[in-house]
Amino acid sequence: MANFETNAMTLPGGANAVSKEELYQQIKRVCFDRVINMPPDVSDDVVHEIVSGIVFEHTRRVYLNVVERSSLETSIFNSLRRLGPLQPILEDASVTEIMVNGPNHVFIERYGRMELTNVKFESESELLNIINRIVKDVGREVNQSTPIVDARLKDGSRVNIVLPPVSLVGPVITIRKFPSKAMSMEQLLDWGAINEDAANFINKLVRAKYNIFIAGGTGSGKTTFLNALSNFIPSDERIITIEDSAELQISGPLNLISLETRNATAAGGTEISMRDLIKSSLRMRPDRIVVGEVRGSEAFDMLQAMNTGHDGSLSTGHANSTADMLSRLETMILSGADFPLDAIRQQIASSLDIIVYLGRLRDKSRRMLEMCEVLDYRAGNIVLNKLYEFREDSQDAKGRVRGDHARVGELQNLKKMRAAGLAP
Repeated sequence: MANFETNAMTLPGGANAVSKEELYQQIKRVCFDRVINMPPDVSDDVVHEIVSGIVFEHTRRVYLNVVERSSLETSIFNSLRRLGPLQPILEDASVTEIMVNGPNHVFIERYGRMELTNVKFESESELLNIINRIVKDVGREVNQSTPIVDARLKDGSRVNIVLPPVSLVGPVITIRKFPSKAMSMEQLLDWGAINEDAANFINKLVRAKYNIFIAGGTGSGKTTFLNALSNFIPSDERIITIEDSAELQISGPLNLISLETRNATAAGGTEISMRDLIKSSLRMRPDRIVVGEVRGSEAFDMLQAMNTGHDGSLSTGHANSTADMLSRLETMILSGADFPLDAIRQQIASSLDIIVYLGRLRDKSRRMLEMCEVLDYRAGNIVLNKLYEFREDSQDAKGRVRGDHARVGELQNLKKMRAAGLAP
């Protein structure tokens, strides 16, 4: 715990020396005993007031300066109502990822680079208590029989949890933080993730209701880019979002429904899958369907939705290139349906209009690397028309990659552009 580690203190009147860490543990036990059986709807303000009172009572004979006292109160409150030693990291806006490898090793990603912190949990039990608090808040369960779970924090951050015996290093938490405010296309322009010409073009594509699929590797910015695209959706449309763990930050449309999958529970709760939600969304009169990420057989349902009157739909998926994304979609569909490969490729080609491929360069920057139009299925292959590609120019003295997004092709399918009155 910060500021309370090894300094020894002698209490007035010749009392035995006690370390600040021992004092912290004593006060923490008293606070836990006082708060543990309180109703869950007791406000944070009430709990904070209780902690402050106990800290004051137990430190009257010990000198603590204002900073130490505040740190003590905050640390105990975080252990009771927040995520314990992880809370200060969560509140650090420069941190984008938190990786807990057991109770003694906590890594963070900051500005695209990974570093080991000095944050530690008191015990594996404390780490498990934090994990149970996370999953309970979103109505999920994690235990030895269900050792892997996806969840989210109240601020929208995405959480993945893996417990022993699957994890050999102890309980593992991976938290992907998201900004409190959705990323805008203007911010992506400032960062060089896309240039103005490509941004204006994709703005028209979204408004004209082209079906757009965003592909990229882990940490390439797919969700961030999808959030930015959602700002171009007209505010009078009805949007249905479907996710494993809700993390999209769509704020423009007023008629917005967010759906989230549910795992089966020991109490008898049935599983609700992505496929279930996509099928249900078709009966909810959507103008557009936004699927946060497809990973399996739900890809078939998503493509069918795109191909049956729900134009303007958006989704993302993991891949290492545009061509690789097409292959992965084929594999996803085959995992849940026994169709000829030709029929699957025809379905993909007729459903998708645009594929945007994102990536991370060697300087850790995230860029749109390619934008392609899906034209047709001919002679056993899906035909692509490349519209934009990132071309590297140079590298500066600090190792930052310089380049721009070059327009290399023209949109051939103008039907939706004309229908929206946006054709050149």
